Amino acid sequence: MSKHHGQHSSQTQHGNFQKPSQQQNNHHNNRYPHPQGWHRDPFQQTAPVTHSTKGFDLAAAALAEMHEAGFKPEFAPDVAPQVIAIAQKLANLAPTDGVEDLRALGWSSIDNDTSRDLDQIEVADRVPGGIRLRVAIGDVAAAVELASPIDEHARAQTQTIYTAVKNFPMLPLELSTGLTSLNENADRLAMMMTFTVGPDGALTDESVSPALVRNRAQLAYSRVGPWLEKTASGVVDNDVMALRSDSAREHELSTLDAPTLPENWLVEQLKLQDEAAQALHTARVKNGALEFHKSEADPVVVDGRVIDVEEAVQNRAMNLIEDLMVAANGVMARALRNGGRSGLQRVVVVPKRWDRIVALAKQSGHDLPAAPDSRALNAVLDDIRHKDPDHYPDVAVTVIKLMGPGEYLLMKPDDDPTGHFGLAARDYTHSTAPNRRFPDMVTQRILHAMKSNAPAPYSDAELAAIAGHCNEADKALRKIERDMQKRVAAVAMASRIGQVFPAVITGATDKGVYARVIQPPFEGRVVQGFDGLDVGDKVNVKLLHTDPERAFIDFAYVGKRQLPYMKAAGGSAGAAKN
Repeated sequence: MSKHHGQHSSQTQHGNFQKPSQQQNNHHNNRYPHPQGWHRDPFQQTAPVTHSTKGFDLAAAALAEMHEAGFKPEFAPDVAPQVIAIAQKLANLAPTDGVEDLRALGWSSIDNDTSRDLDQIEVADRVPGGIRLRVAIGDVAAAVELASPIDEHARAQTQTIYTAVKNFPMLPLELSTGLTSLNENADRLAMMMTFTVGPDGALTDESVSPALVRNRAQLAYSRVGPWLEKTASGVVDNDVMALRSDSAREHELSTLDAPTLPENWLVEQLKLQDEAAQALHTARVKNGALEFHKSEADPVVVDGRVIDVEEAVQNRAMNLIEDLMVAANGVMARALRNGGRSGLQRVVVVPKRWDRIVALAKQSGHDLPAAPDSRALNAVLDDIRHKDPDHYPDVAVTVIKLMGPGEYLLMKPDDDPTGHFGLAARDYTHSTAPNRRFPDMVTQRILHAMKSNAPAPYSDAELAAIAGHCNEADKALRKIERDMQKRVAAVAMASRIGQVFPAVITGATDKGVYARVIQPPFEGRVVQGFDGLDVGDKVNVKLLHTDPERAFIDFAYVGKRQLPYMKAAGGSAGAAKN
């Protein structure tokens, strides 16, 4: 998951709770962006993804990009025997001292349609004072020993890399999609964050503890999102089997395996979780958390060929998981701090280019204060989203870029937390995706040591070094993802040469003029008729040329278009130059 996951990608300001696009050779695209939904295993190794006209191998290009950046995604030979040993170790799980057996509860997961690396499951119940949430995270640290071959690979790569056509898992698939994934109807060890959400969204009764859990329902964002919207409007729909993900449906069930749970337990679970998430979200926004209603470009792959690019938009189920994961990460950060343990904090500092954000808002007829103010910025973004929805995605992307990426820093227990500007969070770490992020494994190891009163597994100097390495790797991996997105779009749009698309100018410098097509979403350079164009101009462009090898998409300017809101506003709502 929860992997929107992409970055935007889903991996931007909101704590990397989601996986970014994982699609690979799917039969057809059923993704409601994730966050991510597809019909095939996103980690399977399949035939090269090529374009039939040029024979360009996108999967090979992704691997070459990885190697060029210094990554070694291939697992070393000594990983295989370690996987066998882990499988034997986890073959017969049973409750042990200090591990609470909670397998009978109504746990469920929500993720992409074809996701198999399931990091978290959730369960809720109503208690005095609000709704108690339990968020269970697969206990990867209990399976993978410190400084072992698998740990060394994970530490070097730092995360699973999703490039739309080929993915590079941080952990062997036998673990990340099997032994440490919280798969439906499988007993798993987990680290559990428990907290009560009050009607005002405040958190109380926080704790972190080990547990033995069992996922009773593996659900998909693409199905739960619309279901939540219907249910919120008063529609009764108890067909919970229709909410299961495509990967779960590979194992046909007539009913969910929950013999001790009451009828319609999952319906009530999802309602409770949504109620808690809504309260959490309202409180976060009130405290200054930024809302980015993002959309992503998602390739459509049929029979190993990229044939199109579609828009993937966030839905209510994705927002639910985001709000629960943000809360859970805060609980974990405070648990380590209160336990006197150093760890890794995830931060987004106050934007250094706030003046450019102010100028961007001014272009769309809005005023922001001179000092950074996330509440005021959120109000501007919300107004633009409602009045100028066509241009909003470009404004949101620009603001995210100007804010800068998230970073990892050493977090000592007595330090004043740097905080996360985008989330309006003071204490924040990454702990909810250990199957695909190395810092989350680090956090679990620190927690294990704290719970057993053992020495810290990492010194402060080692934690600082891990943070620095993860930050540098993240920069390189973001570039790989961007380059591959360009190549995928170049392949997908090759059959549409000569077509005219509505677009927005997103960059205008001496290096060139760039336009973002609204539907389907992709970006390229305006190479003909670009004189006089500026950022924010609403234009029509003709697709002239694509070159996936060089990641080039070329447009010709055809003419300007005018949106009703922009006429009323008396100008164009420009985005910052990239």
